[in-house]
Amino acid sequence: QVQLVGSGGGLVQAGGSLRLSCAASGSILSINTMDWYRQAPGTQRELVASITRGGSTYYADSVKGRFTISRDDAKNTVVLQMNSLKPEDTAVYYCNIDVFERGRYAYTSYWGQGTQVTVSS
Repeated sequence: QVQLVGSGGGLVQAGGSLRLSCAASGSILSINTMDWYRQAPGTQRELVASITRGGSTYYADSVKGRFTISRDDAKNTVVLQMNSLKPEDTAVYYCNIDVFERGRYAYTSYWGQGTQVTVSS
């Protein structure tokens, strides 16, 4: 079994910065893609940023140039640095990690518990 523990988030004024972190622990042999999603009230969950095992990154157009995703494979951790935050960035942010576990034969996708980010105008 794998557990994801997130940290960061909170309330910030527009133009400010926040840093989200998500660490995976358990019977992990390797980690493939690590993602951050977000979901605002009344909307569908959307992919914000993604990073592959090779370090290739993807960003939603709405966050390009403001958010940076990074990973530390030694710590099984993914970080989302969010700068120049806007009120429309307000949402619950979720990490999603594809894990290859001992005793299994394929990658399993795990979700973090979600953390609230609120940006005031």
